[in-house]
Amino acid sequence: MKKKAVSILLSLIMTASLLAGCGTKDSVSDSGNSQGGQSSQSSSAEEKTLTFWSIATESDNMHSSYLKAIEEWESNHEGYKIKFETFENQAYKTKIKSAVAANELPDLFFTFGGGFSQPFAESGKVLPLDDYYANYKDQLPAAALKNQTYDGKIYGSTFTTPVSVMFYNKKIFEENNLAVPATYDELLAAVNTLKAAGITPISTSVKDTWVLGMLHDGLTLKSAGPTKLQNALLKQEGQSYNDPDMLQSAKAIVELNEAGAFEEGATGLSNDEAVQPFLDGQAAMFFTGSWLGGDINTRSYDKEAFGVAPIPVVNSDNATLGDFMGGASDTIMVAKSTKYPEVACDAAFEIAKYISKNAYLEGVAIPAWNIDYDDSAVEPMTKEIAGYTTKANSFTLWFDTLLPAEDANKYLELLQQLYSGGITPEDYVKAMADQLDSTKE
Repeated sequence: MKKKAVSILLSLIMTASLLAGCGTKDSVSDSGNSQGGQSSQSSSAEEKTLTFWSIATESDNMHSSYLKAIEEWESNHEGYKIKFETFENQAYKTKIKSAVAANELPDLFFTFGGGFSQPFAESGKVLPLDDYYANYKDQLPAAALKNQTYDGKIYGSTFTTPVSVMFYNKKIFEENNLAVPATYDELLAAVNTLKAAGITPISTSVKDTWVLGMLHDGLTLKSAGPTKLQNALLKQEGQSYNDPDMLQSAKAIVELNEAGAFEEGATGLSNDEAVQPFLDGQAAMFFTGSWLGGDINTRSYDKEAFGVAPIPVVNSDNATLGDFMGGASDTIMVAKSTKYPEVACDAAFEIAKYISKNAYLEGVAIPAWNIDYDDSAVEPMTKEIAGYTTKANSFTLWFDTLLPAEDANKYLELLQQLYSGGITPEDYVKAMADQLDSTKE
């Protein structure tokens, strides 16, 4: 394939002048790692510096994409440098909330869209970007900014469209005469076959509960369907989480656990510790975000041994293989306190565009920007996942991203209890419903 339309647009035309304002305008910590965009050369006294925080640590497969994006932006903005600081994912979630509360934000910062960043927008400490987005609307679809829009205003740019998928070891499946499961019943049957053969069916992390959530959320979507699930989580249309379709996915997690689906000791494993056995060929499946494709290409024992597929369907009356958890949630926001609002607003979009380009070409992420260009060197797995996103029927943000912090924290706590047997599936859906009701406005 010489050329292919994919969701990313590389614009080589730089904005001739800047707007007067912006709007109406895992688990090895690398916390505090600071790097310049192009080199470690000392900045001249005349250079102005923007600080940019992110979770793309040196061990993150997006790190190179960020550095290249910053270098490209700096090369087009003489007199400006970016001080790039990275932090481990979980620690960063606390750090960025504290920075907002203390009004100590950097000029630019990575955050998560949806409910996670809603308090930031409501705080008045980040800038709306609507007026500036007008220059990019042909390159970045408005639909891609749904999770960065609050009270009708755009508060962030975005760069990738990650989705939850099922990564699997093709060699293990072939050796055990297994087809790729398209339904939950087929998934459970595969688990039983693999377990009988002495193979770990699914590696996961319960310590970093969001990893288990990738499977749980996906099964819930594939049981309830996008409309019912979103209504329940967003407290709309009178839809309760205490519902038979939500219960079915909770029961599935328990059933898989009782069948021995998960790696022994998953409750004590971090994401990094859980994913390594899969990359080494010691587990058959790993449910996570599409970003793992980059690690498979660079860190696995044999990238040709791996395949990818949508998460299986639980209830075909409500959902399809084309319904995905995920969407454009990775966000860059601009602090209202920045000394350089015009430049920072430019950087929020330009850097996002360059990250999107680099990440796709490096095979580590699915782009949110639109472009038509030669992608012949892109890894086949990355192209396959990109195909899923372009043909998707729906996107629903992960529970811990879509929900406000209080609800998200309770959800992760309850999911741990469900996995460990501390509560039943019936207790789980009731407790989820009670939590969502307690914070309903």
